[in-house]
Amino acid sequence: MARNNGRDDDAGRRGGSTRPTMTDIARIAGVSQSSVSLVLNEMSGSRISAETQMKVREAAHKIGYKLPGVRHDSPEEAVVEKDTIAFIVDEISTSPHPVVSLDGARDHAFEQGFLVSAHATRSNPDLEDAVLRSVLRDPSIIGVIYATIFTRKVQVPAALRDIPTVLLNCYAEPRQHMAIVPGEVAGGFAATAHLTSLGHRRIGFINGEPWMDAAIDRLKGYKQALATVDVAFDPQLVRDGDWLPLRGYEAGLELLSMANRPTAIFCGNDLMAIGVMEAAAEKGLRVPEDVSVMGYDDQELARYTHPPLSTLVLPNYEMGQKAAEALIDMAVHRKKLRPMTIKVDGPLVVRTSTSAPLKKS
Repeated sequence: MARNNGRDDDAGRRGGSTRPTMTDIARIAGVSQSSVSLVLNEMSGSRISAETQMKVREAAHKIGYKLPGVRHDSPEEAVVEKDTIAFIVDEISTSPHPVVSLDGARDHAFEQGFLVSAHATRSNPDLEDAVLRSVLRDPSIIGVIYATIFTRKVQVPAALRDIPTVLLNCYAEPRQHMAIVPGEVAGGFAATAHLTSLGHRRIGFINGEPWMDAAIDRLKGYKQALATVDVAFDPQLVRDGDWLPLRGYEAGLELLSMANRPTAIFCGNDLMAIGVMEAAAEKGLRVPEDVSVMGYDDQELARYTHPPLSTLVLPNYEMGQKAAEALIDMAVHRKKLRPMTIKVDGPLVVRTSTSAPLKKS
């Protein structure tokens, strides 16, 4: 029996596949698979020696490895099905919000027969450039969802000019892409209006960092809801926060120490609302009997506070769904969707941290 060459042995170990992989290259070159990926994807800033780079490229050439997306004229090359959405986000591990958006995009895409590949750039320009090069070389990619961890204005990379792209939780000017963002003004309005509907008129507001789009818009909604019940805006009842429990606690103590303290406090997120609950307990005040506390975001922990926290859903999942839907419409169904910003509103979740204010005897 004739002896197989090394490549056939490799194919046998791969379960009969004849397509070489980065693992094969790593074994031949004597380097890690991550080093192979960095070299072949031409990632800048990788600090891999020229000697190692040459070993990797020689090994790739020896076994006929082809990078995804590199087109070849050989009729033996299989046609690559375009079935993947690239989800590119600046950060994904420091907040639950982008993860939920990714879930929404993934679930909708899968229902339509598509997959979603996720790429976190950590706001590193070199890493983002490398991700974009890799994505644009991949013939299976139908388009890109370009997302940010918090709502903000972005400069869309020039590399995305010729590929279907939807912005998620961000927007650009001049408007050249469809953008999906949360309806923060409506959210601030709904949260405050819930408190006014219970009869509260003196409502404190602990906002997020004042430079952020979310904080600016939630404050607008708070003011509009007060105006609808003829309550004048009182800046003495507003505090800037930082989205963390400690600042909620500190600002809560300030508001609850006022001679004419508020009967309700609306917080820019659930974490600060938890801090306010701690401040109320320290002051000997009951929630909601003595002070109602309203959150925002509907994070998982809002269900398990004492009492459970009334809040407003930040519709990350629905935003992810809409982004995937719009991208598939553009890239697959060839719909001409004009560049516009779609604001997605979140529902109110009423639990037991809010109630009508006690009547003074």
